[in-house]
Amino acid sequence: MAGPFQQCAYVRLRLNPAFYRFTLLESGKQAEDGGWTPVSPGVLLKREETGFKAGNYQEMTIAILPDSRGLQKNRSRGENFTVVTHFILLGIPHTEGLQNILFIIFLIFYMCTLLGNLLIMTAIFTDSRLHTPMYFFLCNLSILDIGFSSVSTPKMLANLWAQSRMISLGGCMSQVFFYHFLGSTECLLYTVMAYDRYVAICHPLRYLIIMNWKVCTILAAGTWFTSSFHATILTTLTFSLPYCGPSEVDYFFCDIFPVVKLACANTVIIETVSFTNIGLVPMTCFLLILASYVRIVYSVLRMSSGEGRRKAASTCASHLTVVTLFFGPCALIYTQPSLSEILVTPVQIFGNVVTPMLNPVIYTLRNKEVKAALTRLTGGKRVSQTITH
Repeated sequence: MAGPFQQCAYVRLRLNPAFYRFTLLESGKQAEDGGWTPVSPGVLLKREETGFKAGNYQEMTIAILPDSRGLQKNRSRGENFTVVTHFILLGIPHTEGLQNILFIIFLIFYMCTLLGNLLIMTAIFTDSRLHTPMYFFLCNLSILDIGFSSVSTPKMLANLWAQSRMISLGGCMSQVFFYHFLGSTECLLYTVMAYDRYVAICHPLRYLIIMNWKVCTILAAGTWFTSSFHATILTTLTFSLPYCGPSEVDYFFCDIFPVVKLACANTVIIETVSFTNIGLVPMTCFLLILASYVRIVYSVLRMSSGEGRRKAASTCASHLTVVTLFFGPCALIYTQPSLSEILVTPVQIFGNVVTPMLNPVIYTLRNKEVKAALTRLTGGKRVSQTITH
C-alpha cells in the first residue's frame, strides 16, 4: 500500500464558493498511506473531505500521483490553484472502426467549405457589380462560415486521423469562446440580412438611402461587437469554475455543457446563464426575422407584376433556406438539454460541418448575379454553361 505514496505530492486546498477559486493552504512531497479515494486517473481525494461532488465543501486534501497527466503539481503558498491544465476530447461517440471513413468525409466537407466561401468572397471583392449592401452582408457570412467551421473541424479531424485527443486549457477556452462568438455573430447577421431584404422589397425607392454604407458598416460591426461581449461572459463564467479532475470531455469539441459537467463545484449559475443567453439571442433574432418576412410576404402579395413576385421570392428563398439550416440545429441542441447523444451529436456535426459548406452552394445556385461574377472570375463560358444547366 505504501508504494504508490512514496513520491506522491499532496495539497490541501480551500474553495471560495463565491468565486469558485482554490487557495493553497498546505503542500507536501509525501502523503500518508490510508484514507484516500480515487476521483480521476492519478488523483486521490481524502475520504474525510465530504461534499466533493456537490461543491459545498470549504477545504479538501488532494494527492497527485507521479504519473498523473494534465494536473499542476506545485503552486506557491496563497495563490489561486487550478488542477486541470488540459482536457481529453473523447471524440464522436459510437464511431469505433469508422474513423478513417469519417476523416475523409469531413475533410472533403471542410475543404469544400473553405473553397466555396473563399470563391464567393473573391467574387464580391473583385466585381464592382456586387458592391451592394446585400453582398456586403453575404461576404461577412462567408467569413463567419469559414471561422465557425474552423473552430471544431480541424481538431476533430486530428482526433479521427491521429487520435490526437488532448487539448490544452487555453485551447478549450478558445473553442468555447470562438464557437459562441461566431455562432452569435452569424445569428445576428441573419437578422440584419432579413432587415436588408425587408427594406429592398418593401421600400425599393428608398433602399439605397436607408441602407447606405454607413448604416451597413454600423450594423455589421454591431453584430461582431455584441457577440464578442456575449461570448466573453459565457467563457468567463465557464472557466471561473474549478476543474480538478477528471479531465475527459465526453464530446468531439469543447462546448459549455460538456465542459461544466467536469467542474467540481455548483454549476447552477453557469447553466442558468447559458440557457438564458443562448436561448434568448436566437429566439429574439428568429422573431425579428419572422416579423420581417411577414411584412415581405404581405408586400409581395400586393405586387401586380408576376416578374416582380418571382424576383422577390427568389431573392428571399436563399436567405430563408440558410436561416432554417442554422436555427434548426441550434433549437434542437440548446432547447432540449436532455436530448440523447445519439441525436444531438449528428445535429451538432451538421451545424458545424455541413451547413457552412451548403451556404455558398445555396446562394450560388439561386443567384444569377453571383453565378455571373464567378463566371467572370474564372473567365470561361464553359463554367457559365455548367452552372446554368
